[in-house]
Amino acid sequence: MKSQKTTYLLFISLVSAMGGLLFGYDWVVIGGAKPFYEPFFDICNSPGLQGWAMSSALVGCLAGALIAGFFSDRYGRKKMLVISAALFLVSAVGTGAANTFTMFILYRILGGFAIGITSNLSPMYIAEVSPARLRGRFVSLNQLTIVLGILAAQLVNWLLAEPVAAGATVADIRESWNGQTGWRMMFWAENIPAGLFFVMAFLIPESPRWLAVKGMKEQAFGIMSRIMGEDEVRVQYEEMEQAISADRSRSSAQGLAQILHPSMRRVLMIGIVLAVFQQWCGINVIFNYAQEIFSSAGYSVSDILMNIVITGVTNVVFTFVALFLVDKLGRRPLLLIGSGGLALIYIMMAVVYCFQITGVVLLVIVVLAIACYAMSLAPVMWVVVSEIFPNAVRGAAMSIATFALWTACFVLTYTFPLLNSALGAAGTFAIYGLICLGGFLFIGRYVPETKNKSLEEIEKELVK
Repeated sequence: MKSQKTTYLLFISLVSAMGGLLFGYDWVVIGGAKPFYEPFFDICNSPGLQGWAMSSALVGCLAGALIAGFFSDRYGRKKMLVISAALFLVSAVGTGAANTFTMFILYRILGGFAIGITSNLSPMYIAEVSPARLRGRFVSLNQLTIVLGILAAQLVNWLLAEPVAAGATVADIRESWNGQTGWRMMFWAENIPAGLFFVMAFLIPESPRWLAVKGMKEQAFGIMSRIMGEDEVRVQYEEMEQAISADRSRSSAQGLAQILHPSMRRVLMIGIVLAVFQQWCGINVIFNYAQEIFSSAGYSVSDILMNIVITGVTNVVFTFVALFLVDKLGRRPLLLIGSGGLALIYIMMAVVYCFQITGVVLLVIVVLAIACYAMSLAPVMWVVVSEIFPNAVRGAAMSIATFALWTACFVLTYTFPLLNSALGAAGTFAIYGLICLGGFLFIGRYVPETKNKSLEEIEKELVK
């Protein structure tokens, strides 16, 4: 019976985490399509339009993240997951079918909107359905699917792209299979997981904690009984009832006013700072600017492609490490290991660039950085942020934290070329090292351990 309940929990968690897979795929697939859609839309000589094509999805991310939690608090987690799946489908079809640059951008923004929703809801939904003893591992499944989506996009791009002849002109690429069809198929391939997500999202239950907040006690109890043992359900449900009553007694306000209540200050600060730090730790620069980083270390184009695959595989492997450690070692130790480890690794990277050391040494340091991030800050931030907010406003509070994350992502991506130009790679990574040191100190001072605690126990400790 216990194994059946765990299997059911795994099923609904994996369905929710498919939003993470689509998040990862949609975010990365555009990089492989870039050399081919740019000639098609005739934007090769327009840096502004090139940048807009690459970053337009972020506009949708910000909007999706901002509204997802507020709407999910009102209408439910499941409905918003279904909507996000539909948006992924429409975006994948439309982006691949676009014949004008304007339509391409509109569908990219729509895809970003879906990313914003799922980056908020997928980890939150899993946290709300999982028992305390398994919650870290199951929420980390979302990060695992994100990195699998990234790797899938890298492989699809590599498999679909035909070799480009040496000396090929922009016109040659535009008229080639890559320029007419290949880049479209890279986006259309997303329809397979998006369609599966859309169908499967109808089969999962609503979050029992959302149902309890809305007064649907019998439905909440029934869903929890399919996931946990009878004794565990009683204890958890009683804690939920007490937490809901405490929320109502603390404040009669609703929505944003409830989030801004003085009792929420500490927990909101932790959520926002962790979300921003996960981006400002600098690791996404390595993914977004891998070509520039490796070329500056003396690698050829073919070597760069291989190194990008190596970093992608490292990302997946060490996310599995996090799955096994997060409920054993705990959230706080992993966050400290990640922030402290990255600070030291960035110092090594700064030294390598300062002394112009090229080749395999830089590759090893980059792999170390990705491994450290993948087993710590990448999944554990989502675990902690999905755990710490009260049931009554979890969706809205997650929206604020996720909006902060995507804003930080934009700032990081936008400022790297500026920092790199002004300070060089050595100075830039030295700054990221200092940020990681600051993150280490913040985590050590403010972030509590949430391992093996129910969401209601965590709320009682943090919201006062």
